[in-house]
Amino acid sequence: MAESERQYNHPRDDHNPRPRLRERQREAIACALFITPAVIGFLIFTLVPLGISGYLSFTNFNLANTPALVGLANYREMFTDDLWWKSVQVTLVYALSVVPLWIITSLALALIMNQNLPAIRLYRTVFYLPAVLSGVAISMLWVWLLNYQTGLVNQLLKMIGIKGPNWLGDYNWALRSIIIMSVWSVGWYLPIWLSGLQAIPTELFEAVTVDGGNWWTRLRHVTLPLLSPVILYNLVVNIIWATQLFTEPLMMTNGGPRFATQTYMLYTYRNAFQYNKMGLASAMAWVLFVAVLALTFLAFKSSSMWVYYEGERKRG
Repeated sequence: MAESERQYNHPRDDHNPRPRLRERQREAIACALFITPAVIGFLIFTLVPLGISGYLSFTNFNLANTPALVGLANYREMFTDDLWWKSVQVTLVYALSVVPLWIITSLALALIMNQNLPAIRLYRTVFYLPAVLSGVAISMLWVWLLNYQTGLVNQLLKMIGIKGPNWLGDYNWALRSIIIMSVWSVGWYLPIWLSGLQAIPTELFEAVTVDGGNWWTRLRHVTLPLLSPVILYNLVVNIIWATQLFTEPLMMTNGGPRFATQTYMLYTYRNAFQYNKMGLASAMAWVLFVAVLALTFLAFKSSSMWVYYEGERKRG
């Protein structure tokens, strides 16, 4: 009797909340230890340089002098610079061209690569391979392909009776050539699209087929709605990448001819390291940061009208 009372008055440790609390504390400490390197890296390599560039955008720093505050002089110089507006125009044309092009072509490629075809893994690897190659190497390859006199593209066009243009040396074709070349890297998105496609339940496609739907019906009413979160992700990433084009115009055309391919990032680089106007370049970088941030915000703001989330649907 006394023993049973002692057991009743002193419950077992597995009903005591204190060990669970200590376990939560250990998990919190472990979590903090794991994220500490990432937080330190973000502070040192992102947040601190961001703050420094913000300060330098209000100075006359030129890599040799001591920064002195000049107020909004750099921003006034930037907004009255014809070459700055030209770089904005080039970047906008490029972004408006390649962002839908990247999304459409990469999605079409993923739909094909999602089929049960012979040697499908080999094809996926081949299409993804350009994504891991150096941007400089790819640029040099396309310089050879698009050479006006000896390039493979013009040689093939000549065989069918077409005289190819001066792809990289003509003002009207230089930016178009870089846009065409950009399709080369659409394989980078292939794993992202495939993960989204393979997460769609096959029962939904079977139900559409039973109801008499064709491939377009399955794509429109099943695939695209369930892929909309992936589309949103790719849209945001593509906007960021398209507005930061740098390597290809630098290596292929050096911004020419007549500034036809001088993108925003290339002009920012030149102001910083060729013209020694680090304060002006910092101001340009901040304008780009704010613009990309606004576009990203608009993309997320509009997502409520076209992005489908399965979890929110179930809760609703």
